Amino acid sequence: MMLSALPLEISAQEMPALTLASKEQVEKLLSRWKEHFKGAETLRDRRSAFRRFMESLPEPTRVQIRHVDADGVDAELVWPARLHHPIGRRVILFIHGGGFYSGSIRTHHLIAGSLAKAASSDVLLMDYRLTPEYSYPAQVNDALTAYRWLLDSGYSNGNIVVIGDGAGGNLALEAVLRQMRSRQPLPAAVVALSPITDLSASGASVTANAANDPVLDKDALDVLRKAYLGNNSATDPNISPLYADLSGFPPLLLQVGSGELLLDDTLRLADKAHKAGVDVTTQVWPGMPHQWQLFPSVLDDADKAGQKIAEFAIAHFADPPAQ
Repeated sequence: MMLSALPLEISAQEMPALTLASKEQVEKLLSRWKEHFKGAETLRDRRSAFRRFMESLPEPTRVQIRHVDADGVDAELVWPARLHHPIGRRVILFIHGGGFYSGSIRTHHLIAGSLAKAASSDVLLMDYRLTPEYSYPAQVNDALTAYRWLLDSGYSNGNIVVIGDGAGGNLALEAVLRQMRSRQPLPAAVVALSPITDLSASGASVTANAANDPVLDKDALDVLRKAYLGNNSATDPNISPLYADLSGFPPLLLQVGSGELLLDDTLRLADKAHKAGVDVTTQVWPGMPHQWQLFPSVLDDADKAGQKIAEFAIAHFADPPAQ
């Protein structure tokens, strides 16, 4: 089964033009990125390189953090350090990326803290079991467990927004699809940042942008998807949300960089969601690399993207923060 890239019936939102200052910021960041990943051959090597790179960034400021056990899933609850903030009213479940094999609570502290402040919301930043030690469905199981723990902890589903980047975007989509199929309470909205939606890697951009994406290359994509899939089919809708029935899915925000390997993973999902009647917003950001949103205060466009995400979350919370 193969879905070809189709022209979108919806218009992607016009994003800010890439400024010279922003371009220089990206180039500087990517130069450091390449240094950290030099010689990283295996998944475990790349996991360590990603951890070291993200640990070189500053910790978030003006937030409070508490470790929680989300029904067996390790997580941290992050919230703005403001006395008037009503803890427990609204929450973002953030599912980190890293190709299913890397990433952690620590690697995504900065974006979690930034979103907590921008959306005046709690953020549950969760860990999940990684490949190659664990393959599908361990990761989706952990994501869904964390979501249901939020419901059990007193958060209304109308005040929960689920967000994930890269592989975490896949898990965000699949966890909500599983919740939908079981006819249980759905979140207010979902945000997927450059998500992996097609584990068969059939999108035209996988080849067309192979030379343009400095963060995720085709060989790395092949290795990570094989480790995640195990003996399962790459076009199983429980694994690749591009092949799922999206009818009834919550409002969806998609962000992706214009030159990404995974560009078509986003555009084809947006097209399919739109045809299924989903309220979908698509943002294609000029010149941005995979996972650029992880670098608020480092990249101007990460700050802008984070603000767009926060505005989307606030617009869909049943109890939005007072302005």
